[in-house]
This record gives sequence, C-alpha cells and structure tokens, in this order.
Amino acid sequence: MENEKNSRGQWGSNFGFLMAAIGSAVGLGNIWGFPYKMGASGGFAFLIVYIGLVAFAGIAIMLGELALGRKTGYGVIGTYKLLSKKFAWVGWLGFLSGFLILAFYSVLGGYTLRYAIGFLMEIFSAGAGFGGLGSGAFFGAFTTNGASQIIYHLLFMGITVAIVMGGISSGIERFTKIAMPVLFGMLLIVIIRSVTLEGAMTGVSFMFAPNFAAFSEIGFMKVLKTAAGQMFFSLSLGMGCMITYGSYLSKSENLEKNAVIIPIADSIFALCAGLAVMPAVGAFMSQGVEGISFGAGPGLLFVTLHQVFSAGMGGLIGDLFGFLFYFLVFIAAVTSAISLLEVCTAYFVDKDVQKGTSGNRKKHTMIVGAIIFLVGIPVCLDGLGAGRAGGAMIDIPATMFGMSEVRMAFDCWLDFYDMIAEGVFMPLGAILMSVMIGWVLKTDVIKEEIEVGGLKMKSFRFWEICFKYIVPIVITFVLFGQLDDFFGLGIF
Repeated sequence: MENEKNSRGQWGSNFGFLMAAIGSAVGLGNIWGFPYKMGASGGFAFLIVYIGLVAFAGIAIMLGELALGRKTGYGVIGTYKLLSKKFAWVGWLGFLSGFLILAFYSVLGGYTLRYAIGFLMEIFSAGAGFGGLGSGAFFGAFTTNGASQIIYHLLFMGITVAIVMGGISSGIERFTKIAMPVLFGMLLIVIIRSVTLEGAMTGVSFMFAPNFAAFSEIGFMKVLKTAAGQMFFSLSLGMGCMITYGSYLSKSENLEKNAVIIPIADSIFALCAGLAVMPAVGAFMSQGVEGISFGAGPGLLFVTLHQVFSAGMGGLIGDLFGFLFYFLVFIAAVTSAISLLEVCTAYFVDKDVQKGTSGNRKKHTMIVGAIIFLVGIPVCLDGLGAGRAGGAMIDIPATMFGMSEVRMAFDCWLDFYDMIAEGVFMPLGAILMSVMIGWVLKTDVIKEEIEVGGLKMKSFRFWEICFKYIVPIVITFVLFGQLDDFFGLGIF
C-alpha cells in the first residue's frame, strides 16, 4: 500500500500539506460566502452557530476524512470501495460534489480575475477597467456577456489545470506554500484599511456584538442550515478533498492535531474575511453611500464591495485596494479549485496505479479539466439567471415522501449544481461516513490509523460520541433543512 501511495505522489512536508489543506478550505467560501451569509443571517447569531458546528461536527468530519484517506492511500472513490462494499457508492457522492462545484466555482473564479484586472487597469487609466459603469451596471453587463464569462472561466480553469498537472509536491504543494502566506499578508493589509475607515465600528459591532434576534426573525433552523452549508463548503468537507489530500500523507504525521489546525485556521481566515468586508460596508453605510448594505447577499462581493472601492474610497487608493482585494480573492479561489480538481484527477491516477502503471497525471488532469470547463459553460451563458428572458430555468413537479406535489424551481444553473452538491450529496455523504465509522467499522478504525505512527490518540471518547451521535443527528437536520429550502417541503 505504501509503495502505491509513493507512486501516486506524497507531500514533501507537513507544513506543505497544511498549506494545501488550509488553502483548500480558504477560498470563495470564506472571502465571499462567509461575509454575505453572515450579513444575511443576523451577524453574531450566525457566527455562534457556525463556531458550534465547526467544533462538534466539522473537526470530527475532517478527522474522519483525513484518517480514511491515509489508511487506504486512495482518493475518495477508491477509499470507500476498499473500506466497505456497502458504502462503496458513497465515494461517488464526494467525487460528483467536487466535480459539480468546480464547474460553477471556476466561473466565479473567473469573475474575481476579471475584477482584479479591472481595478489594475483603472489604476493606470480611469474608466479603462469598467468602462465608466457603476458597480451594479457593470455587474449586470458582465453577467449577460456569455462570451466574456467563458474567456475568464477558461483562464481560471487553465491556471487550475496547470498547477494540478505538476503533481502533489511539485505542483499543489509548491504553489500553496507561497500562495497562503501571501494571501494572509494581503488580507491583513485590507483589514487594516477597512477597520480604520470612519464609521467602521458599525460593521465590527454587527459581527461581534451579542444579538440573537435572527433566531426569531429568520428562524433558528434557517440560520443552522446556512451556517452548516457554509461549514461544508468552507472546510471542503463531503466533497472528497480531505480524503484525497489525506491519501498523500505520511504515516508519521499527527492526524488528530492536523484535523484541529485546519478548521481553526480556516475559521480565522473566515473571521479575517469578515473584518476585511463588514467594517468597510458599515463605514460607507454610516456615511450614506447608496447601494451598500450588510444583507446584500451574493452581490456583496461583486456589487457592494466594488461600490466600496470605487465610490466609497475612490481615486487611486480605491483602485489600488480594489485590485489588492480581488487579487487576494482570486488566489484564494485557485487554492480551493486545485483541491477540487485533484479529487477528480486522483480517481483516474488511482486506477492506473492499481493496474501497475505510474499514472499519466498530465493527461488525466487535462481531460477532466476540459470536461469540467464544458459543464461550466451553461453557468456562463445563463449569467446567474440574468441571461434568460424570464421564468425559472428548471421547474419540475415532484411527489416526495408521500407528500403532496412540490415544485423544484431553480433560477440558474449555479443554483441547480449547488443544490445537488452542497444541498444533498455533501451532507448525505457526511452522515453516511460518520455512520460507517461510528457503527459499521467502529471508531477504532480511526484510532488505529492515528496511532499507526506511534502517536497516542488523546480524545478518542469525544470523537466516538461525535461520530456515533452528534454528526449524524446534527447533519440529518441540516440535510432536511436543505431539502426544505430547495424543494419547499414545509418541514421547517
């Protein structure tokens, strides 16, 4: 098994692995998703629920995925096939989640590249980057320009493919060891500017001042569902990333410690992203700048923050910080995208290794990347729902669980892909993994893998309770919350 693992590739150091794993977790989910979901879900109330979920579910799922991947030395599909014939199909949930997420994630990554280039052009010539359009007008024009979106989708996907083609230590690890420290440094610069703006404390208070009104105004289950979806997406759980990355780990590495470090580092990045965004939004809200609010939703990154930099800060300083911020988001998006592509590539490399060959990584990466690019094209042409004449993209009547007819209506391809991956496959995969570990294989399988290098598992009883009870129960509620949200079942 160890020889097969080495022929697949291996991390050069634990630091390199941590940078890659943290990079996988830190992406659009943190810098885009966390601030806007916090803004739309009550600020402090959302933060408390999110931290609780990470502590009692996220870390346990992270530990389970890393341990299973290292134990088998295979990617997500190979891991489940080897561990249990009953659960073999669960691996495909992770594979397809990563595949579908990257199909729309690459499009959004292309958006960040376009905005970074736009602000860079504005530095040298006013109006060159965004054609003199306001933030909302430019976003509308860009999302309805399918050809332009496809070009940036292709550029982003090409960069991702090039890094993954380099392999584990020479490609992914080498990139993330440089990118993650640079990313953190850039984020600190933006935070310093954000919190020193006049009126910035409005945003800081929104994040950290105790306020649980959202539980009654929005509903606790909706806040829980949103926070859990953010946790899965942000920590790269349930999509095969951590199983795949774990499969390249040496037996001497401390899995229990790493499974704690990664979520903590990811949560710190998420809070830093909030501090980069919310104080700036609060500052210009208090100054009466139009079109800016905490609850701007998905448009927070591409409309509200564009407005913050161009109209709020303005001039050379605004353009400079706009470029710095969007380039930062672009780097974060790439570090996550390479882990998603690696999940899909690893399956084909594993098949070659099992046949006794070294595996043609470059060929597999290019083919898989090309297919994902093609699957993402409808997201480009649909323009997040703006490219249609009107009506839902998909409107399917269905009868579920003996209930009366419900309707599945999706405004855009991104929502449709997201519903399948984040809404169903990821939480379902996490539930089944925890049941497999807690009740089928028993939690000793994790203990044995952690202690194989001579280390002692320090919190076995706590993790056993998590795998047996906490994760299945909590994530089952989350799964039904997702189904209720997407299908309108009326459960909550």
